[in-house]
Amino acid sequence: MRLELINTGTELLLGSTVNTHLSWLGQELLPLGLRIARQVCIPDGDVIREALRETAGRADVVLVTGGLGPTSDDITREVTAEWLGLPLEEDAGVKAWITAYMAERGRPLSEAARRQAMVPRGAEVLANPAGTAPGLYVPPMAVPGTGMKSPHLFLLPGPPRELKPMVRDQVLPRLAAMVGPALGMRNFHLAGLGETQVAEAVEETLTAMGIPEIGYCARAGEVIVRVFGTPEQLAAAETLMAGTFPAQFFSSKDEELEEVVVKLMAKLGVWVSVAESCTGGLVAHRLTNVPGASAVVDRTFVTYANRAKSEVLGVPEELIAAHGAVSRETAAAMAVGCLAASGADHALALTGIAGPGGGTEAKPVGTVFVALASKGGGEPVVVQHLFRVERETFKRMASQAALDLLRRRLIRMI
Repeated sequence: MRLELINTGTELLLGSTVNTHLSWLGQELLPLGLRIARQVCIPDGDVIREALRETAGRADVVLVTGGLGPTSDDITREVTAEWLGLPLEEDAGVKAWITAYMAERGRPLSEAARRQAMVPRGAEVLANPAGTAPGLYVPPMAVPGTGMKSPHLFLLPGPPRELKPMVRDQVLPRLAAMVGPALGMRNFHLAGLGETQVAEAVEETLTAMGIPEIGYCARAGEVIVRVFGTPEQLAAAETLMAGTFPAQFFSSKDEELEEVVVKLMAKLGVWVSVAESCTGGLVAHRLTNVPGASAVVDRTFVTYANRAKSEVLGVPEELIAAHGAVSRETAAAMAVGCLAASGADHALALTGIAGPGGGTEAKPVGTVFVALASKGGGEPVVVQHLFRVERETFKRMASQAALDLLRRRLIRMI
């Protein structure tokens, strides 16, 4: 079933009001197995005619928000009736509701407000307890002079406080009856891989499972594989992901990597401390954004200058002089010093070159060393990465690499 969305409102195009309808409706429709195939945002007024005409023969369902109020530019109701050749008739129940609504506020029923009680013949009224403009459901019918049928039309108010309860109480039940059993969706999160690499490894198998739709979303240091299918297909897809990427697959519940890490530490009853240079505290920020982090994060250090690395973490000055602040040796010493300066079980350390300057032929911009030291774990593990991206994305990817290094060690402890 192809569903399209038309958002009306000049304020949405002027930028004075943020259009939140698209994201909210997308989330509400997904549990039914419905996705918005196309969305257009148009100003108030006569342009709604063209937008509606475009949907005939292409869409099965169209949701229209806005244009049902009492002002002269609210003409969604009238244009829809004209397009379908339907007379407008005053609905006694709606008129009574608007009259009572206005009376409660000490206002008379104006002709402008009364317009909202006009309903295209054959349409169903969708009650609006939060306002005066009712919604309307217009079932498919022949469009005069075209030889085509109109889609299922849902005309809905624009204000979110009126739109949301109407959608949940009256639109979604009707749509559920139309679509029948719904497909589900699951997002599989993989760390440290590229989307082409992931697609080449799993797409052929996923397709062979009969899964109707597969999508990929690349983020900094992460790939999300989006799969639609039956419960059985989703379970099989998860087994495939876990088997194909045992080290990189970290969530099928739309969790951020830091959430997974905090939950693992809480389960194991262990603590972490962090020493950061090039990321400037981003790893600590991500960890402490997770509820419950206070039970697993011991303390963190931002040792940006070389002097701070020596004074706070005990990194020998001669080691930095010999190998450089951005080096495997310095990262390892930072992690060991962080572990010693804290009461944590694990310590992460990061040092790198975020750019745009500061790189050399041996250590180009984007170089980062991530180290992990653990109590009783022997020598720290140090991993070198090269992220050739702009500064902010570099910091995100470096923090992702650090969190994933810790996650992998925690998984081995379970």
